[in-house]
Amino acid sequence: MPPTAPNGPAHLNTSTTRFPVAVDAALRDAGWQPGRWDIKQAEHWADTLRAHVSPAGHHHTVFPAAVEAWAEFGGLHINPPGAGRQIAPSAVHLDPLHGLHLARTFADLGRALDTGICPLGQEATPAGVPQATLAIDAEGRVYSLDHTGDWYLGHTLDAALATLITGTQPPRLTT
Repeated sequence: MPPTAPNGPAHLNTSTTRFPVAVDAALRDAGWQPGRWDIKQAEHWADTLRAHVSPAGHHHTVFPAAVEAWAEFGGLHINPPGAGRQIAPSAVHLDPLHGLHLARTFADLGRALDTGICPLGQEATPAGVPQATLAIDAEGRVYSLDHTGDWYLGHTLDAALATLITGTQPPRLTT
C-alpha cells in the first residue's frame, strides 16, 4: 500500500495541488482556483442562517469552519469528471441555503455528535437531481444527510469533496 498523504493516498495527489488530480480538475471546471475567497457572500449566508427560525423555534448554529468553507467554495456547482470508484460520484452545489429549513435536523445531528452542525450545500446526481444535504461541523468534518441515513464524508472539506467527486463509499454514521 502506498504511503498516505494528508489528503489521502500519495498516488492520488500531485506535488502542485492539494487535491487528487480528478478533484482538482472538477473544482477548476466549476470556477475554483487557489486563493478564491468571497467572504462577503459567506457573511451574507451566515446572516441569513442566523436570522432563520423554524416554526418550532430552532435556530442554525454558524461557526468559523462553515464560514471559511463558504468563502472558498461557496456557490460552486461541481460535477464529477467520470465514473466513481465504488459508488456513483455526486455533483455538488455548495450553497448552505439548501439546508435553510433543516435547522432542527442539524440540531439533532449536532446533539448526537456533540458538536455544532451547519448546512454546507447539496449533493445531487450528475443529472442534477437533489439526493442529500451536506453539512459541516465546528471542527470542519463533513456529513451527508439523505433519506437512508447520515454519512461521514471526511475530516475536512477537501477530503469530503474527494469522497463525493471520486465516488468513494463513505461510512454510515451509526449509534
